[in-house]
Amino acid sequence: MSETKTVVLVGVGGQGILLVSKVLSELLVENGYDVKMSEVHGMAQRGGSVSTQIRFGKKVYSPFVGHGGADILLGFEKMETYRFLPYLKAGGTVIYADTMIPSAPIFSAKKEYPQGLDDEIEKTGRALRVPVTEWAAEIGGTSYQNTVLLGVLAKTLGIGYDQTEAVLMKLIKERFHEKNQTALAKGYGFTQKN
Repeated sequence: MSETKTVVLVGVGGQGILLVSKVLSELLVENGYDVKMSEVHGMAQRGGSVSTQIRFGKKVYSPFVGHGGADILLGFEKMETYRFLPYLKAGGTVIYADTMIPSAPIFSAKKEYPQGLDDEIEKTGRALRVPVTEWAAEIGGTSYQNTVLLGVLAKTLGIGYDQTEAVLMKLIKERFHEKNQTALAKGYGFTQKN
């Protein structure tokens, strides 16, 4: 691969974005890529905006990409996904959760969560909306949403399931292995029904 690729991950604090970023970075290094990762924390606490950029290729010179530079946008929360759409390049892929977490401005002003975001996100072209809310609830709670998304992302990037599972298991506590394996398999097996 001579070209540098970029994955931008977005959501809110407490959704496990940094864990998924670490797993992805390690997987890419294991596959022989030069990898650069940057993190941005809006409010460094649960509920604040969080984003990471992971760039990989034969040689990567900067961890940052501007608007129109992301090959894949992985959204853990619907509104954050919408806010970061300008980072997606033409022909890029959006993988996003159906999760809706009202931000502090919406919550404090007692406003409604914006409607129509799915339509706006799907106008970008290749958009995969993943039903993580339902699946994570079936598995054991919202803390497994990130692992479902990791599975979808790994498959999209052509990274093997076994390798993804091995790296994830290395980075989480053993007591969480079984449910995370279930969540990863659910995400890896995801196909968008059109």
